[in-house]
Amino acid sequence: MTIVPAGFEVPAVHRARGLRLELLGPQHNEADHAAWTSSIEHVRATPGIAEGFGGHWPPAAGMTLEENLADLVSHADRSARRVDLAYAVLDHLEGTLVGCVYLKPTREPLAVRVLSWVRADRAELDGPLTQVVGDWLLGDWPFTAVRYRIGLAPATLRAL
Repeated sequence: MTIVPAGFEVPAVHRARGLRLELLGPQHNEADHAAWTSSIEHVRATPGIAEGFGGHWPPAAGMTLEENLADLVSHADRSARRVDLAYAVLDHLEGTLVGCVYLKPTREPLAVRVLSWVRADRAELDGPLTQVVGDWLLGDWPFTAVRYRIGLAPATLRAL
């Protein structure tokens, strides 16, 4: 089963509000590793992350670059197979990796569960990132419902 219907072309890149989202892969290894390892407590405290990753990510003790690379290869493979999708979030002007977005399947047809995090030193991007991703998924993707944990409670964004 795939997260999107056959024939839907998964966007490799999306730009909006000063952010650039691009499919996460091995090319992001050093930047991704630096982003989350500098913000482990902040990322773990982000609503939805602990539940979305079974409480195992990010690991409190961190990971080596090699372990992180294996994780990114796995994300890229799952994205290529359309099982789930992961995007790096970059500051469009600086090119700095500031976070990630994960699209996970649900049991409902054309619904998606979204998880995201940003580095602690870029926490002000949480709200704008949520808005960018919600608008993008409901506007350009085939989803009719987007489940995104906002604050303490899950929120469902629906297409009109």
